[in-house]
Amino acid sequence: MSTDHGEKAKQLFLEGYNCCQAVFGAFCDETGIPQDTAMRIASSLGGGVGRLREVCGALLGGEMVLGALRGYAAPETGEVKAAHYERVQLLAHRFRDQYGTYVCRELLGISGEEKPVPTPRTKDFYESRPCLRIVENAARLTQQLLEETASAGGEGTDAPETAGENVRAK
Repeated sequence: MSTDHGEKAKQLFLEGYNCCQAVFGAFCDETGIPQDTAMRIASSLGGGVGRLREVCGALLGGEMVLGALRGYAAPETGEVKAAHYERVQLLAHRFRDQYGTYVCRELLGISGEEKPVPTPRTKDFYESRPCLRIVENAARLTQQLLEETASAGGEGTDAPETAGENVRAK
């Protein structure tokens, strides 16, 4: 992977995409999923799932990338599913190790849900929230894990070259 997906995620977030969209969209070059499709798929998960402030959308975007590139497509109950869940948990643990949590409201230092109205993207927004750094780092953690699993033979049941074709075909 020669693309700096962290930098790409940061740029997408600065363009106004939500945290999940920014991370998932940063990997369109790897997944083969068209950007407009990727952004629609990820649009519900920003703000900790529609501003419910639950699991961080940046982490969810990374997990979606893992699914697109290392996930499985057939009904699974055994080793393939276990291996994928191990990767999913590893990404979540690495994220939590860096931030102490993967819960959006805890990352932001707020309590409870918020209204479903997005916060305006002002200079103060970017200066007062950790989201831009988290988005960038979540993409880098995802990229690192993908590189590690590629060298360890951690491909899913769909090769990365066909992952996007599966989405486009529907």
